[in-house]
Amino acid sequence: MDIFIPLGIVVAIASILIGQAVEGGHVGSIIQFTAFLIVMGGTFGAVMVNYPLKTFFFGFKLAIGAVFTGKVDYEGFINQLEGFAQSARKEGILSLESKIGDVKDPFLRKGLQYVIDGTEPETLEKILGIEMSYEEEREMLSAKVFESFGGFSPTVGILGAVLGLIHVMENLADPSKLGSGIATAFVATVYGVGSANLLFLPLAGNIKIKIRSRGLLKEMIIEGLVAIATGENPRLMREKLEGFIEKSNKKEGSK
Repeated sequence: MDIFIPLGIVVAIASILIGQAVEGGHVGSIIQFTAFLIVMGGTFGAVMVNYPLKTFFFGFKLAIGAVFTGKVDYEGFINQLEGFAQSARKEGILSLESKIGDVKDPFLRKGLQYVIDGTEPETLEKILGIEMSYEEEREMLSAKVFESFGGFSPTVGILGAVLGLIHVMENLADPSKLGSGIATAFVATVYGVGSANLLFLPLAGNIKIKIRSRGLLKEMIIEGLVAIATGENPRLMREKLEGFIEKSNKKEGSK
């Protein structure tokens, strides 16, 4: 589980609430169901119009995966690929058939089956490369669902503010209704801007980083499978694959 996601959300919200309390405000003053309904309902509706059903729900699947999936275990995959390479060199490629049932990762399992079936290394690399590119493109499109949430919610928040002000103008003769209308107006803006910058956009960024990490892992798997198919020395293969760990660290450090 990536504890930084829920922790970050808690820190952001807590900081805002504490800051408001320091200024003498009350939590109840920013809890407005009407404003919440306008902003969240309007934002969800707009995003639903913007994306096909499968892309919309796949975006939420990626979000859940981002929360409950930890760091990619490159070392574990390297050990697994090195073990396959050693078995292939000692006992032949067909000896890997007895090990394929223990492979949990579907991409590695499919690629290993291609190796066992005697697929040419160039063809193997091309087939898996196409599949990797297609899957990454599909995931990136779904990650944009949350970018759209972050784009629409501030605008819908402004819409909620305008509706609140309209309500205020309609009840100028009744001072008892002015406070709730003004509160709804300003709170709707807070919900729109806050949800975009504290939840939707950061979550979209996290999802994209996870997608790139999985893409790099698949590149490493392809490199390892091609090395197995060509009978490369397991030790040399390991040294080559360990370069992906350094590449991953550089990518994560640049985000």
